[in-house]
Amino acid sequence: MIATPPAWLRRIAALEGPAYRRIAQALETAVAEGELQAGDQIPAQREVARLVGIDFTTVTRAYALARERGLIEGTAGRGTFIRSRTNEDEAGLVDLSMNLPPPPAGLNLAALLRETTGAILARTDPATLMAYHPGAGSLAQRSAGATWLAQALGEIDPARMVVASGAQTALSALLDHLTAPGDMILAETFAYPGLLATAARRGVAVVACPMDAEGLAPEALERLIAQHRPRLLCCTPTFQNPTAATMGLARRQAVVEIARTAGVTIIEDDAYGLLPAAPPPALASLWPEGVFHVATTAKTLSPGLRLAYVACPPGKAEGFAAALHTIAQMPAPLMAAVVTNWIREGVAAEVLAGVREEAVARRTLAAELLPTAVGGPESLHVWLPGAVNSPAARERGLALVGAEAFRAPGAVGEGLRISLGAAGKRGTLVRGLKALATLSA
Repeated sequence: MIATPPAWLRRIAALEGPAYRRIAQALETAVAEGELQAGDQIPAQREVARLVGIDFTTVTRAYALARERGLIEGTAGRGTFIRSRTNEDEAGLVDLSMNLPPPPAGLNLAALLRETTGAILARTDPATLMAYHPGAGSLAQRSAGATWLAQALGEIDPARMVVASGAQTALSALLDHLTAPGDMILAETFAYPGLLATAARRGVAVVACPMDAEGLAPEALERLIAQHRPRLLCCTPTFQNPTAATMGLARRQAVVEIARTAGVTIIEDDAYGLLPAAPPPALASLWPEGVFHVATTAKTLSPGLRLAYVACPPGKAEGFAAALHTIAQMPAPLMAAVVTNWIREGVAAEVLAGVREEAVARRTLAAELLPTAVGGPESLHVWLPGAVNSPAARERGLALVGAEAFRAPGAVGEGLRISLGAAGKRGTLVRGLKALATLSA
């Protein structure tokens, strides 16, 4: 229990007006002056009533006013916190370009991080966290990764898991490990820009495989493999980036069978694979011996938790871990400890459920305002075919990313990847989607 009122609350004695307005004004001033920052917890309403000597309903009214002003946010059972302020709050900007998970519904990430890091530091020697750690991840971290991916992969031996500092790092290390300059790989017509950039830097040619509503087109894939004999096939089977296409089970089986028959290893970039309420089976579950499965926490939990789990074919983890070590010696130990703790304690599942709930709500809004956009019900982004006047979009304060960022060499086609999670609030997203609808009409 707090013995004396915090500094911001003592300010109300010098303010004028009704008590509930003075409390809200004191909060606003403390935030503006930096005394209170995003994520700071403030006293419970009953505690404020006791400290100030006013009735509980007055404090309830003050907190409601502060919430209306965007100053605070509360989560049942966890408390009330200063809300994060973003550029869009101040400048009216709408970011539809960064593909981030939305804030998880009903949860306060700042509070969860504070609780978890506090618990970790309380039981762990900080010197241990600051030391070098095994490049593949500790047994506890690899076991947590196996548990986390079981929804899509089924039961997997932790010895097959490698922990990396993000999916981009993992993909770069995989290309280093599995290809040589002059090799050729297959990818979707529109593909992850990080993969395309890494291949170009390494001198690896990328051949674009045509797509349909379910992603890679099997007939084209079979033809291109026979024609080019690629070293790898790289693809995203769930909520493909940027088209949001998702392979059904039959399509997954067909793609795997084509690759297995030809002896072509698959890199499965499964950034969004756990977002569906019923995750489809990963390609790696259909062909464990031939698929390197990469799954990041940046899209399912938080972009700040840049951790990726790589499920390797049996007997291949050690070699990949050595290649990864040359790029990034280890994932940040504290970050890995946080994610491991969250998975063990069930917090990660809660955050994922909150992200999914908010993603569904935002996807529903997008379906109403942009009915021609394509994407699954839990997708963090949708694909809007066709061209949009980019200068006009910028004039309206919209940050967008078009097909040019994703085209594999030789690919053609226009479209926009519209990210639904970057806007801090649904109201901001609605404003941006409405503005976009007028441009694409």
